[in-house]
Amino acid sequence: MNILVTGGAGYIGGTVTRMLLAAGHSVTVLDNLCHSKRSAVAEGAEFVFGDLADRPLVEKTLKDGRFDGVMHFAALIEAGESMKKPEIYFRNNTASTLTLLEAMLATGHDRLVFSSTAACYGEPETTPIDEDAKLQPTNPYGESKLLVEHMLRWMNLIHNFKYASLRYFNVAGAIEGYGEAHEPESHLIPLILDVALGRRENIKIFGRDYPTKDGTCIRDYIHVRDLAEAHLLALEALNHNSRLIYNLGNGQGFTVLEVIESVRRVTGKPIPVEEHERRPGDPAVLVASSEKIKAELGWKPHLAELDTIIASAWEWHQRRYV
Repeated sequence: MNILVTGGAGYIGGTVTRMLLAAGHSVTVLDNLCHSKRSAVAEGAEFVFGDLADRPLVEKTLKDGRFDGVMHFAALIEAGESMKKPEIYFRNNTASTLTLLEAMLATGHDRLVFSSTAACYGEPETTPIDEDAKLQPTNPYGESKLLVEHMLRWMNLIHNFKYASLRYFNVAGAIEGYGEAHEPESHLIPLILDVALGRRENIKIFGRDYPTKDGTCIRDYIHVRDLAEAHLLALEALNHNSRLIYNLGNGQGFTVLEVIESVRRVTGKPIPVEEHERRPGDPAVLVASSEKIKAELGWKPHLAELDTIIASAWEWHQRRYV
């Protein structure tokens, strides 16, 4: 197949691009490099520098490529930042996706795999969270993604637009030669690994008063390779489905302190901690039920142990700074 990957110079988009290429597919990456570098684009992929808000460029790219499907990862992803600057999240994540959808419809493209988020659920009433749980985001980041899901539902109903919306929980780990390198970095595991490498003095913990076993937030961590494999399965499943919505996670929850302890075990390094007040918009517990995608597509996580996930990230992180 010939696939367009938006945001393919990012962590998840770049991993999926590499796995698509390894499976024998052709890939074109569209990215504005706002939080990445040209060197992050996989060797063997065509590259188009540009922004999704540029509809003429997006339409030209789609017309030139005649793609079998689009995988859409391009987005701003920092929930904390979205609580300070909601307008840029709605502009970049929601409005720019509408431009992409319009361009796809105008050029006869009707198959999309969308990078959604567990932040669509907000503060869940029960855990693990399944796909039928209430959608009530607690931050503009989650709302910006949920608005895209609403648009996709209507595009499917009115235009028979085929899509898979994959709601991620926390993604971590690395494949050989490629891992997490956001600029700036905001995710817990690479930040802790920076402490292990001496690049930061300590790791900041935001909130010790959550209703959890040690007072810190609980999150579900999924290895990026397992996540990427789910995207390939979802794209193939759109051959015989017009609308798919799946959670992607391990079904296991770990507190922030448990993640820190895991990094200490894996790296053998002391990890100093600095405690701060809660950040607005952070739910206490986010743990996935991925039973639906397991039953319907046969997907399952192969790298589910937290130490295994962190060990792969640690190997990448050390090489990254050599």
